[in-house]
Amino acid sequence: MATGKRPTIVDVAAHAKVSKSTVSLVLQNSPLVRKETRKAVNASMVALGYVRNRAAATLRGSGTGLVGLIINDLRNPFFTEFAASVQMALAERGFATVIANCDEDPETQTRTIGTMLEHDVAGLVISPCYGDADKGFKAIERAGIPALQVLRDTQSNTAPLPFFSHDYASGSRMAVRHLLDQGIDRIAFVGGVQGRNITAERMSGYLAEMQAATLPTTILHGPSTRAFGRLAVEKLLAEHPEVEAAICFNDLVALGVHAGLSQAGKMPGRDFFLIGFDDIEEARLVYPPLSTIRCDVGRFGAMAAGILYEMIRNDAASETPDRLAVELIVRASSTRI
Repeated sequence: MATGKRPTIVDVAAHAKVSKSTVSLVLQNSPLVRKETRKAVNASMVALGYVRNRAAATLRGSGTGLVGLIINDLRNPFFTEFAASVQMALAERGFATVIANCDEDPETQTRTIGTMLEHDVAGLVISPCYGDADKGFKAIERAGIPALQVLRDTQSNTAPLPFFSHDYASGSRMAVRHLLDQGIDRIAFVGGVQGRNITAERMSGYLAEMQAATLPTTILHGPSTRAFGRLAVEKLLAEHPEVEAAICFNDLVALGVHAGLSQAGKMPGRDFFLIGFDDIEEARLVYPPLSTIRCDVGRFGAMAAGILYEMIRNDAASETPDRLAVELIVRASSTRI
């Protein structure tokens, strides 16, 4: 360190070979830090002559134990429920959560990451936007704070964040088998932007099961929205009249298909068979009720919070967690009425 430069917590972290967030937790006298780690950090503070700037620490909000939660799209009920679950689970562990919606904009995500790092958050949970995320991920890497990537693996070329998600592939496998067991074998996969990992993963079980049964596939890619689901119905009826069922990328697309079928005078579960993905509340309330692959988002959010908590407490990135199992919820839209 150059002579005359006032040491910072980044300098202390480098000297003690710990993360910046761990130094912050030591300064907060947090019980999350192990005794040996606390001693090492305190020794580095003495060695470097570090003096805490309490005014700056107050402005950063570090005394409250902040965690950042960055969400790609809070307008989607699935992500809203996830964010609430993470926030509540972290609150039980003594952390306040700063939640940001990036609205599927990677530039907003990069700025948000920078702002949260400036406020010295103890850790980050990110459900990332697609696009150029390298700059934001590099900033996290430089800061050396615990961070967990969830639900979407953007496969950044920078040091990847530990990733935690659902077992989507098994979900679409279960959906296909459920339909085949009823003698329904002309099945389409509807929704999901082509070329994205999450689309390929949710679709992979569908493709594997259809191939195993030597059945033709029909795939309609598109935005994960109700509007696309309605448009997909028109395309299916006009160009693929042989298709008798659809497994959708998510419940929003499926609800759009549901509405489009009703507009065309066709009832799900009688004239066409329909399965969504996620099990948002509306899937249970629409009529006929929507069959779906249930991703227990409440449990998932609590588990994600627990993983980040352990990363902060142990001052080390945990091993990549296993994916959480999903469940097929059978309702009237996929069973013969």
